[in-house]
Amino acid sequence: MKKFFFMLAVMMLPTFLSAQDEVNIGKSNIKLNSRMMTPEALWAMGRIGSVEASPDGKQVVYQVGYYSVKANKSHHVLCIMDADGKNNKQLTVSSKSETEPTWLDAHTIAYLSGGEIWTVQADGTDRKQLSKTDGQVEGFKFSPDRTKVIILKSIPFHEIIKENPDDLPKATGRRVTDLMYRHWDHYVESIQHPFVCSVSGKAIATEMTDILEGEPYECPMEPFGGIEQLAWSPDSKTIAYTCRKKTGLEYSISTDSDIYLYNIGTRKTTNLCKPADYVAPANDPTRTLKIQPVNAPENLKNNVGYDQNPQFSPDGKYVAWLSMERDGYEADLNRLCIYEMATGTKRYIDWKSDVEAFCWAPQEDKSALLYFLSVWHGCNNMYSVNWKGEVKQLTETWDDWTSLQLANDGKRILATRQSLSAPTDIYMVTPGDGKSKKADVRETKIHQISFENKHILDQLTFGKVQQRWVKTSDGKEELVWIVLPANYEEGKKYPTLLFCEGGPQSPVSQFWSYRWNFQIMAANGYVVVAPNRHGLPGFGQEWKEEISGDWSGQCMSDYLAAIDDAAQNLPFVDKDRLGAVGASFGGFSVYYLAGIHEKRFKAFIAHDGAFNLAAMYLETEENWFSNWEYDEAYWHRPQMPNAKKTYHDSPHKMVEKWDTPILCIHGEKDYRINYTQGMQAFNAARMKGIPAEFLVFPDENHWVLKPQNGILWQRTFFNWLDRWLK
Repeated sequence: MKKFFFMLAVMMLPTFLSAQDEVNIGKSNIKLNSRMMTPEALWAMGRIGSVEASPDGKQVVYQVGYYSVKANKSHHVLCIMDADGKNNKQLTVSSKSETEPTWLDAHTIAYLSGGEIWTVQADGTDRKQLSKTDGQVEGFKFSPDRTKVIILKSIPFHEIIKENPDDLPKATGRRVTDLMYRHWDHYVESIQHPFVCSVSGKAIATEMTDILEGEPYECPMEPFGGIEQLAWSPDSKTIAYTCRKKTGLEYSISTDSDIYLYNIGTRKTTNLCKPADYVAPANDPTRTLKIQPVNAPENLKNNVGYDQNPQFSPDGKYVAWLSMERDGYEADLNRLCIYEMATGTKRYIDWKSDVEAFCWAPQEDKSALLYFLSVWHGCNNMYSVNWKGEVKQLTETWDDWTSLQLANDGKRILATRQSLSAPTDIYMVTPGDGKSKKADVRETKIHQISFENKHILDQLTFGKVQQRWVKTSDGKEELVWIVLPANYEEGKKYPTLLFCEGGPQSPVSQFWSYRWNFQIMAANGYVVVAPNRHGLPGFGQEWKEEISGDWSGQCMSDYLAAIDDAAQNLPFVDKDRLGAVGASFGGFSVYYLAGIHEKRFKAFIAHDGAFNLAAMYLETEENWFSNWEYDEAYWHRPQMPNAKKTYHDSPHKMVEKWDTPILCIHGEKDYRINYTQGMQAFNAARMKGIPAEFLVFPDENHWVLKPQNGILWQRTFFNWLDRWLK
C-alpha cells in the first residue's frame, strides 16, 4: 500500500493496442480559454517515461505518452535530442506505441513495439524487427557485449488457480486453492519469467533459456516490478535478478525477496542474500512478523526483507541493491546494500531516509561511489556517497527528482524532475568537484534539456506553494505544504481542502499527479493544506514507524492540527468552508475524520479508502500489510493492544457520528482495497440520511487510468466540492 511513488511510473507504462484500436496520438496543440488548469489541460500534457543517454553521451532518447480523451486511448512515442536539449525531434511515425528505448551503440536504438524488439537508427531510418515471439516480449535488456538479451514474457501459472477441464472451454469459473490468487487488479493465471536469447547480427534467436526453468516464481515481482529488477554483469557472463521465491499463503504474508546470481555458462544460480543452507523459520500467518522468529535479531543478517533492483559496479567487483531489513514490513528503511563479489561481504550505507533510486558513479570519479535519490523534508533530492560512507547532498530544490543515471560523458548525471508546479522534464546535473565539503549543493549545476509541456504551461497560472511547520499534539512539528488559489487576491478568504495522504507511509513531497493534482485544486479556487503527518518518510524512521498500529491516533491529531492551524492563522482560509479529501489510507482518514471532526468540515471525498478494517483484513491480497499494521487477525482473543485499538476504531463503527456530505469513489478492479469498502461507506451515509454519492468504475483499479474516466473523476470531484463549499 505504501508505494504510491510507483503511481507516476505505472501511469506511463506502455499500452499495447490491437491493430483495429491503434490511434496515432501526438503532442497536443490545445488552446486554453482561460489561465486556469482544467482536466482537459492535464490530459493534454505529454508524460515523459524512460530516458537514456547514448554511449558517447552526445544524445538522449526518451519516451513520451500522449492521451486522447475522445478516443479514450494512449500512444507512446520515442523522441531524441542532443545532450544539451537541441535538435529535439520525434522518432515514432506510426500509430503503434514504441516504448523502452535503449542504445545498442552510438547510432542504434532498440525499443519495444507490439510485443517485439525493434531497432531504429538515431536519425529515424532503417527500422528492423529483431525478435519473433508472436508479440510476447514484455520487457528486455541487452548484455553489455550485445551478444545476448534478456526477454521478459509471461508463462501460464496454475499452481493456485487450477485449469478448467478441456471439455469446458467456455466455463468462466476459477477454482482457487491458495492465497495470492489475485494481485493488484488481476487474477494470477500467468507470471513473468526472464529468458536469455543469443543475438547474432541484427537478429535475436528464437531459442530461449528460462533462467527460472521449472520454478513457480515470478520475476520481476508483481505488481510493479520491471526490467530494473535484473542486471547484466559488465563481462556479460552473469545476471543478477530479483525474486521472492514463495507462492500462495507463504507469499501473501512475506516481503522476503532476494538477489540471485545466474551464471550464463553453467546455468547455476546463487543467492547473494542468504547462505545456501538457509531455512526460513515457521511463522503464524495470522500475526505480525515483527514479533516472530524470522525477524529475530540473529536472523536479520540473512536479508529477510525486500531486496531488489541490483546494479553491478562498472568494474564488476560489486553489486549494489535496495534492501529492507525486516520481513513483512514494506515501509522499512530502504537502504543501499553493497555486496563484494570476491568475498561475499555486505555493507549498508548509513543514511537517515529511504533510498528511492541509485546509480554507480563513473570509475574515474574519486569523490563519489554512488549517486542516489532520497526524500527529506518533503522533497526528493539527489545525493552522493563515497567509499567511506560519507553522504553529500547534491541538490536542495523544492522538487522531486524521480530518476537518475550516468550521462555517459564522465561527469554529468541524466535525471528527471517534477514538482507540485511542474510535470516531469529531463535535466543534466553536474555535481561539483568534491573538493569543498560545505559547498556541494552550491557547486551543483542543473540544466533543463526538455520542455515537453511548455506550450501548455505558458497558458496557465499556478497557485503559489508555501512551506509551513505546525506544532503537533505530541510537541513535535510537521511540515505542511500550502498551495494558494491560482486566482489568489490579497484580503479574500477561500474554501480550503485538507489533503490526506495514502500509503500510509508515502511522502507528501513535490509530486506531480494527473489526478491528485494540487494545481488543479488551486485553479478551482481552493487553498490546499497538505501535511506530512506522522507515518510519512523524510523525517526519520521513528516518525515514519509511529503510524503502524496507531491509524486512529497521532496521525489523525496531526491532520486536525494542520487544518486548525490554517483556519486560525492563515487569513485567506475560510474556516466555515473546509473539506477533507484523500485516497487509500487517505480515504480511510476521511472516513475516520467524518466521525471525529466536530463540525470542522462541510464536505468529504474518499477515494478507494478502507472503511471496515476487519473486512479488509481478509479482502486485501498482500496480507503482510494488514498483519504489520494491525498486528494480528481480528478473531484472536485476547487481542494485542494495537489490534484491539485498530479494530475498535474502524470507521464503520463510527458511522453513528457521521453528519457531513460525503462522496465515495472506488474501482471495481481494486484488489488492494476492495470496492465493497466504498460501497459500504456510501450505503451507510445514505441510510443515515446524509447526502452522499458513489462514483464507481467497473474497469479501474486502485487508480483511475483511462482518459475519459479521469475526466469524469475530476468533474465529479469538483462538482461535489463546489456544491458544499461554494
